[in-house]
Amino acid sequence: MRKIISTALAVLFITLGVSASAEAHASCGRRTHSVNRREQRQQKRIVQGVRSGELTGRETLRLEREQLGIRRQERRAKSDGVVTARERVRLQRELNQSSRHIYRAKHNERDWN
Repeated sequence: MRKIISTALAVLFITLGVSASAEAHASCGRRTHSVNRREQRQQKRIVQGVRSGELTGRETLRLEREQLGIRRQERRAKSDGVVTARERVRLQRELNQSSRHIYRAKHNERDWN
């Protein structure tokens, strides 16, 4: 029962995060289209991992927190109206690291099953 409740809460938080993220990205797309697409793909990978049971609740929360940090970095980069090449490189580097974390969490021995 506890697993079911935890999974339901994780899926709810992920769903809310995806919709808020999509709204934020739609309103201010200042040359970060590739970053936005990667964030959306990674979010889908996390949701798929939760649904399949490959991710535990704790792993999901850690990955979601990491995605939130990347979104904050992107907002900071956009705050002055210009996303510099250096800021874009930093965002891509963070997304690369996050992608590795998602892969490792989904392919380790811990799962809901």
